[in-house]
Formats: sequence, C-alpha cells, structure tokens
Amino acid sequence: MARPNLDPGALRRHRLGNLLQSLVLITGMALLLAVCGWIVAGWPGVAVAAVLGAVSLAISGRLSPGLMLRMFRARRLTRHDLPEVVDVVAILAGRAGLEPPPQLYYVASPTLNAFSVGQGRQAAVAVTSGLLRAMTLRELIAVLAHEISHIRHNDIWVMGLADVMTRMTRSMSFLGVFLLVLNLPFALAGVAQIPWLLVLLLLLAPTLGSLLQLALSRTREFEADLGAVRLTGDPIGLARALERLERRQGRFWEDIFLGSRRIPDPSLLRSHPRTEERIRRLLDLRVEMPPVAPRDTAVWPRASLPAPPRRPRQRITGLWY
Repeated sequence: MARPNLDPGALRRHRLGNLLQSLVLITGMALLLAVCGWIVAGWPGVAVAAVLGAVSLAISGRLSPGLMLRMFRARRLTRHDLPEVVDVVAILAGRAGLEPPPQLYYVASPTLNAFSVGQGRQAAVAVTSGLLRAMTLRELIAVLAHEISHIRHNDIWVMGLADVMTRMTRSMSFLGVFLLVLNLPFALAGVAQIPWLLVLLLLLAPTLGSLLQLALSRTREFEADLGAVRLTGDPIGLARALERLERRQGRFWEDIFLGSRRIPDPSLLRSHPRTEERIRRLLDLRVEMPPVAPRDTAVWPRASLPAPPRRPRQRITGLWY
C-alpha cells in the first residue's frame, strides 16, 4: 500500500472545512438544547438538561460494542479466516496510531456494508459477506481505511453526543408542550400570557435538532473519507468503492441503520453525503496511485465463511441485514 504525496492544499482545505462545520453544528445543537431548557424552566432548566445529557452520554459510552455486534449476529474473524484482510486492518490501524488494532467481525448478509463500533481497545470493524464478495482488494482497503478513520477521529463518540443532545431537545420540547397544554385554560381566562414565538420554537426544536444531527453525520463522513485517503494515499480506490456501492445497491446501505424507512431525496434529510459529491472531493485531491497490492482485482468468495441468506430482512431490533 504505497503512500504517494497528496495535494497538501486540498487536504488542508477539506480538513479545515470539515472541522469548522462540525464545530458549528455541535455548537448549534447545544444552543438549541439550552434554549429549550430555558424556555421550559429558565436557567435551572438549562442546568438540568446539561446534567441529564452528561449522564446519558457517560452511560452510553460505557456500553459494550459487543451488544451492537450481537444484534447483527456478527462473528469474530481471525487470520485463519481472512489473513489478507486481517493484515490490512493491522497495517491501517498502525498508520492511524490505534493500538491494539480494531477487531474484525463478519456479518452474514448480502448487503454491501461495513461499520465501526466502540472506542479505544474495544473498537471493532464489521464487514458483510456482500461487501467481501463484491469489492476488489484495493476497494476493500479503502473501505476499511474509512471505518478505521471513524475510530481514529472518535466519530462514534461525536455522533453519540449529537444523538444525546437531539434526544434531550426532543424531551424538552415535549415537556414544554405538555406544560403549555396544562396552562392553556389560564391563558384563555386571561390569567396568564403565553409567549407564542417561544412555543413555536419548542414545536420546531425536534426537527431542527434532527436536521443538525444529519448535517453533522454528513460532515463526519467527509472527514472519514479524507482520513482514509491519508491512511492509504489512494483516493481513487475509495472513489471506486463508492461507485460500486452506489451502482450495486444505491442508498439501501443507509437503510441498515434507519430501519425500513426510505431515504428521502432532499440532501438535508440524508445521513450520508451524496456519492457524487464524495467522489468529487476525492478526485480533487489529485494524486496518481500505483497498484495498491498484487491482487488489486481480487474478490473475496470464502467458502469457510457462513453463507448469507438470499436477501436481507428487517429483524426484531429494527435493523436490516
């Protein structure tokens, strides 16, 4: 996996833009939560929201990634199963400064997908049978680098923080509307006044929080793409992998984490950036990539791995695989 020189100007522009967008979006979500808390109970409401959010984040951070892996019925892979892939994960993790490297898991599913869970020594990367069978070695390396980049950038923690703030905002909104209903008779009797502009903000807060969370998810995907290129020096490999994913199953791979809901077309409602935009940014890095490995055209049909079902289905957990 040679690492040729990348365009430093393009790298700086993309990374600075991703960092600023992430900071702005997280700040916006925190401010929205604080405003909702203030509307409901004043400054004590802000303090309660902050404390509950911190406790929720601390509890969620202690949950074992094994829970998510068991939900997908994932099994641990060793060098006996896929020596080339296990070695690639170790090399990429070493370049990313992750020690020990994330554990590799296998999900028997025909969908083309890979995902990362956990942090630090509990981090893991899972790949599906469909992905292993469809990708060339060069493309698979790029996908694994993308997931390891998520772990390196603590994206699982960042998105966990965003999810906690979104849920707290939704709870504060519900509580505020509930209190409004209780005080509505007093308002109609002229005993109390209701600030309707603040009520409107409470009603819109859950939607605004969700939109900010989706925007943050797209930003972190761009940053993971950039991190993968820094690990492999191969934007073309990742671009090819994205093209294959889009061509083979379109946006279905996003449905894995969103249940049976159809991903809407407007970009504001997508959890992942448009594939065309991701590829454009990758090609903007302008690098000539030599062959990644001797088996650049290899695919991964492995008889030793469990055969996937004919088609994915929605499980009792709401996940598709």
